[in-house]
Amino acid sequence: MSGVDARASFDFVRYASVWEDADVLCQALTPVAGGKRLLSIASAGDNALALLTLDPAEVVAVDLNPAQLACIDLRRVAFSILEYEDLLAFLGVVADAKRLAVYQSLRSAISQDTRTFWDARPEAVVAGIIHDGKFERYFATFRTRVLPWVHGADTIKRLRESGSIEEQRAFYRDHWDTWRWRGLFRVFFSRFVMGRLGRDPAFFDHVEGSVATRILERTRYALTELPVVSNPYLSYILTGNFQLNALPLYLRRSAHGCIRERIDRLRIVRAPADEVEGPFHGFNLSDIFEYMAPAEHERVYGRLIDHAEPGARLVYWNMLAPRARPIDEHRVVSLDELAGQLHAGDKAWFYQRLIVDEVVPLAERHA
Repeated sequence: MSGVDARASFDFVRYASVWEDADVLCQALTPVAGGKRLLSIASAGDNALALLTLDPAEVVAVDLNPAQLACIDLRRVAFSILEYEDLLAFLGVVADAKRLAVYQSLRSAISQDTRTFWDARPEAVVAGIIHDGKFERYFATFRTRVLPWVHGADTIKRLRESGSIEEQRAFYRDHWDTWRWRGLFRVFFSRFVMGRLGRDPAFFDHVEGSVATRILERTRYALTELPVVSNPYLSYILTGNFQLNALPLYLRRSAHGCIRERIDRLRIVRAPADEVEGPFHGFNLSDIFEYMAPAEHERVYGRLIDHAEPGARLVYWNMLAPRARPIDEHRVVSLDELAGQLHAGDKAWFYQRLIVDEVVPLAERHA
C-alpha cells in the first residue's frame, strides 16, 4: 500500500449512503453504458446499483474497504429478495420493527464476509443500514447539536417547504443567511472538525485553502439555485432520513424493478480500481483522485485508461483538491461543457467540480 489506503483506516463503514448524485452520474454515462461493462467505486453501493438502470452488461463495484463491500453486498441481496416497500423499510428509509428478522431471512444469501460483518452489528441492522456510517453520524451531529443553535424547527421546516427558486432565494437572504449560520457553519465544516468527525484526516492531505468557505459557498448555491423539496441529500441532512418525495435514484420505485431484474449483473470486488481487469466503457470514480498525490493520481489515471475502450467515459468529482485529466494524457479529452451543465444541477452540491473525460479512439489521437 502506498496511497490513501496506507494512511486512512478502512475497517468500518465510512459512508452508509453514497453522497454523489446518481442522476448526474447516469446522465453522463448513458451514451456509453447500454450492453457494456462499467466500473464503479462501490462505497455503500447506491450508485453502482443505480448504474444497472442503464442496462449495462455488467457493473463491477470495487472498493478497498471490506466494510463498504458488506454494505453493497447486503443491498444486493435485499434488492433480489424484498419487494419495494419492504426494501425501504429494511434499509431504514421508513420505520420498521422487524429489520433483524428480515436480516435473518437474507443472511444465507450474502457472502461469508458480509455475514460476519453484520452479525457483529445487530444494532446497525435494527437502526437501518443506510444510517450506519461515520459520515451520516457527522451530519446527525450537525442536525441535532449545531443547527438548533442557528435556526428553530419552524425556520428549518419553512426552508424545506420553499416553493419556487425565487422564493428560495428570498428566504435564504431574509431568514437563513445569518451571522450565526455562517459562523457555526465555518467551525463545523472546518478541516479540523470534518477530519475528526466526518472524513479521515488523511483525506485532506492534498487540500489547500479554507475547506469551510468553499463548502459554505456551495451550500448557498444549493439553497438558492436548486429545488430544495426534491433534494434527497438536503432532506437527509436536515431530517435524518430520505423522504419519499426526495429519494436517491436507486431507491425510487421507478428504478426498483429493473435493478432487481439485473441484480445478477453486479459483481463486487475488493481491489484498487486500477487493478480490475478491463476493458470498460464507463467509470464511476467518485472522488478517489483527490486523496492522491499528483504523481499517484497520474499513475492511477493512466492505468484506468489502459483498461478503457475507445469512447469510454470517466466520471468523477472534486470536492476540495483539484484533480483532472493529467496534462500529458493525450488519450483522453475532457467534456467540459457537458460536465458544467450536469454540475449545475448536481443535488449533492458540496462538490466543487464534476469532470467527464472521454477516451479518444486511436485513429483520432494524432489527427
